[in-house]
Amino acid sequence: MVNYFKATPKTQKLGQQHTIKIKRLDFNGCGVGIHQQKNIFIDGTLPNETVVSKIIEQKSKYFRGKLIEVVIPNEQRVVAACQHFLICGGCDLQHLNPKEHLPFKQQKVTELFQRNGIFNSSTSKSNEVELPWQKPINSEPWHYRRKARIGVQYNKAGNATIGFRQRSSNQLVAIKKCPVLVKPMDDIFKPLNALLPKLSGKNPIGHIEVIVTNVTSLIVRQLTKLSEQDKEHWLTFAQQQQCQIMINDGKSILPLTSCEPLEYPIDKSIKLQFSAADFIQVNHDVNTKMVAQAIDWLTLEKQDKVLDLFCGLGNFSLPIAAKVNSVTGVEGVDNMVVQAKENAASNNLSNSHFYQADLNSNWQSYPWSKEKYNKVLIDPARAGAYQAIEQLVKFNIKYLLYVSCDPTTLAKDGALLLNNGYKIEKISLIDMFSQTKHIETMVLFVR
Repeated sequence: MVNYFKATPKTQKLGQQHTIKIKRLDFNGCGVGIHQQKNIFIDGTLPNETVVSKIIEQKSKYFRGKLIEVVIPNEQRVVAACQHFLICGGCDLQHLNPKEHLPFKQQKVTELFQRNGIFNSSTSKSNEVELPWQKPINSEPWHYRRKARIGVQYNKAGNATIGFRQRSSNQLVAIKKCPVLVKPMDDIFKPLNALLPKLSGKNPIGHIEVIVTNVTSLIVRQLTKLSEQDKEHWLTFAQQQQCQIMINDGKSILPLTSCEPLEYPIDKSIKLQFSAADFIQVNHDVNTKMVAQAIDWLTLEKQDKVLDLFCGLGNFSLPIAAKVNSVTGVEGVDNMVVQAKENAASNNLSNSHFYQADLNSNWQSYPWSKEKYNKVLIDPARAGAYQAIEQLVKFNIKYLLYVSCDPTTLAKDGALLLNNGYKIEKISLIDMFSQTKHIETMVLFVR
């Protein structure tokens, strides 16, 4: 008689509740415990807490749980300020004492550097990372965000949900108030909820972007043809909320109301204009301090020739240009290069020059790359600057300031720099997104 193997069905754990002891926080600020000899990840928990969790995801190597109850809390646990915490996917560290946010982020950067073999000293022990940490750059922990995209989703009945994405989901949370948005935009959700049911057409709005600089602006992603009646609704809304409104039809962004040019100051003498589609830093106070620290760390002198890669609108380039012989800014997006040139002209900075180039390809044949620079600043997107650095190390530039919005790519790029003769002279956190797991860093590499 032949015996046939019959696989034992996997025991289904979903929905079961268990008491878990949290051991640590992972890189994303999520609590990690052990359940049945596998990691279980539970948002909203802290190290050394005992919690009751319901299993909501089961994989071969880990579980994911939903927090039901904190049985024994960590002494650093605080009451979250936002009523949408644990549902909204935005601010994931609200339950941790604000004094512990920066130490947590600094430790995560240190751990990433260690994994990438960055010890900054040939005498460092293999299990130690010696980094010259400086004072962090931060701002007020609430009402700091001047730019945000508010999502709009419609159900089958045509009713709109207005808010931000839920954690680990594409579904939106119906937000009532957001304490990280600058005032008065933290309360914009109530009037939007009153307006949207009045609009005609089926599912007319995709999202609404809010920008608060010299003026408050709303950029409405219009998915259907804008009717005259809806124009009147938006004009009334603009008057009531004291804002200007632009319509994004997917091809262009055009003003609906009378609109002032968008701009923000870097310091007392320099202002940058930008368009509604341009990238700007969301935290004005931190951005101002960040630029000032970059100028300080580079110890700029009148004879310096500075190269600014991934320069954007000239956020760093133009304040630097006011203090040096010349600045060359290079950016991949054509429109931002055009705007950077216009910003240089409007600020009377004729010693700054801007060029478009794909910095993730070979750019050493461009004329601007033939100049002799003695200092360089790079501020790449989250993907990092590995290809650009592979070329930069051949230029033998002594001072390289790296502004990073992703510590993972910073660690990879930093290892490349250290392997090519650079050393970390200074490093600091930039708390651009308070209350969140997001980590930005400034590092001065010296050859």
